Amino acid sequence: MNLSAFETLHLTLHGDGVLEIVLRNDKTLNSADHKTHRELAYVWRDIDASDTVKAVVIRGEGRGFSSGGDFELIESMASDFHTLTRVWKEARDLVYNVVNCSKPIVSAIHGPCVGAGLAVALLADVSIAAKSARILDGHTRLGVAAGDHAAIIWPLLCGLNKAKYYLLLNEPLGGEEAERIGLVSLCVDDADLVERAFDVARKLARSSPTAVRWTKYALNNWLRMMGPTFDASLALEFLGFTGPDVKEGLASLREKRPPNFEDNAPL
Repeated sequence: MNLSAFETLHLTLHGDGVLEIVLRNDKTLNSADHKTHRELAYVWRDIDASDTVKAVVIRGEGRGFSSGGDFELIESMASDFHTLTRVWKEARDLVYNVVNCSKPIVSAIHGPCVGAGLAVALLADVSIAAKSARILDGHTRLGVAAGDHAAIIWPLLCGLNKAKYYLLLNEPLGGEEAERIGLVSLCVDDADLVERAFDVARKLARSSPTAVRWTKYALNNWLRMMGPTFDASLALEFLGFTGPDVKEGLASLREKRPPNFEDNAPL
């Protein structure tokens, strides 16, 4: 695997076959710009094809995992059709590439975890959250439907009622609550997060490759069955980027004020 092919993801292949992926941009809380979003979607194909990668740990550097798509990316999606369609394809491919990657993936979540970063974090085969984690879907606050990964996996992990509560109301979850409702695999103290993630990844890397990978493949058929639901949610999210609410949502986030969405919608 050519680690230098990815400019915005910081990749390190450790001697035990564990690939470490670090999201690193502390000025913007590891937000995903145009290039990061694309690389986060397609790195999984190279990982799947690699003869040297046995397991993956993905984490964020600094104060959090990821704050999601940056404002410039969101503004471009709302104003330019070609950007919108390109990012739609990347968002679709990101989810399916993680689901179809044969290598086991472990996420180490601390601080804010939103948007595309959250998609990878929760779709990981083992998701480990620190107590400081602040998991937030963020879509309805922005003024678009909860697309990305939400419809494909939240109801399966924590049940439909909990999924609706957190996704519709845009409520954040801490690490302990996320573990309690089943949204993440495990919650640990912040000081133990990275070490625990690597312990799990190394154990997976030492296991029978066929047993682990084929078990993952079979279990992920639960997610593949929800493909049409995911596709619909993603299409509705991106349809929302053509409307007025996302412009108000983005403006309110930039101005750090409550949004003032339109009172009525033709639905």
